[in-house]
Amino acid sequence: MSRETITLAMTGASGALYGLRLLECLLAAGEHVYFLVSQPAQMVVSMETDLKFSGNNEAIQASLLARYGGKPDQLAVYSKDQWTAPIASGSSVSRAMVVCPCSSGTLSSIASGASDSLLERAADVVIKERKQLVLVHRETPVSAIHLENMLKLARMGVTILPASPGFYHKPESVAQVIDFVVARILDHLNIPHDLLPRWGD
Repeated sequence: MSRETITLAMTGASGALYGLRLLECLLAAGEHVYFLVSQPAQMVVSMETDLKFSGNNEAIQASLLARYGGKPDQLAVYSKDQWTAPIASGSSVSRAMVVCPCSSGTLSSIASGASDSLLERAADVVIKERKQLVLVHRETPVSAIHLENMLKLARMGVTILPASPGFYHKPESVAQVIDFVVARILDHLNIPHDLLPRWGD
C-alpha cells in the first residue's frame, strides 16, 4: 500500500454512520485507508446499522469493500494490538488520521499520550510527526475534563471537529445530516466532494 494514506479509526461512541460514510467517501475518492475499528465500535456498528463485523480483519476488509466499493489494495484493516502495523511507527506515518466517531475516553487517552492500543499509538505518532489529526468527538454535554483535553490537543495542532451538523442546507434525511459532518471532515483533509452546496451557493 502507498505510504500516502489516511488512517480512519472508529471508537465506541455513538455515531457509527459518520465513520462508515467517511470510509465510503475516502474509498470513492481513491484514497488508501488504514482502518481501525475497536471492539466497542463493532458493537455500536451492529446496534446502529445492519452491518455486522467478524473478528477477522480479512473478513472485515472484504465486507467493507463489498459494501462501499474500492480496490483491495485501498483498504487495510488492523486490530488494536497489531503493533507491527505501519501506523505504529513514525517512519510510515499516514498523511492524516481521523478518529470518527471519537469517544471521550479515546480523546483522554490521546491527550495523555497513553498509547495503550494501536489506535492511541497511531494518534501519538501523527502528533509527534506533526501530521494532521482530526477528532470527531460525539458526546454531549461535555465536561470540564473533556474541554481541557480538547484545549490541550488543539494547542498541539489537533483539529477538534465535533459531530455537530448544521441545517442551513435544509436536510430531508438522516443521510443528509450525516453528510454535513462528513463534508466538513473531507474539507479539512483537502479531499474534493459534492456532498452538499457551499455556503452562499
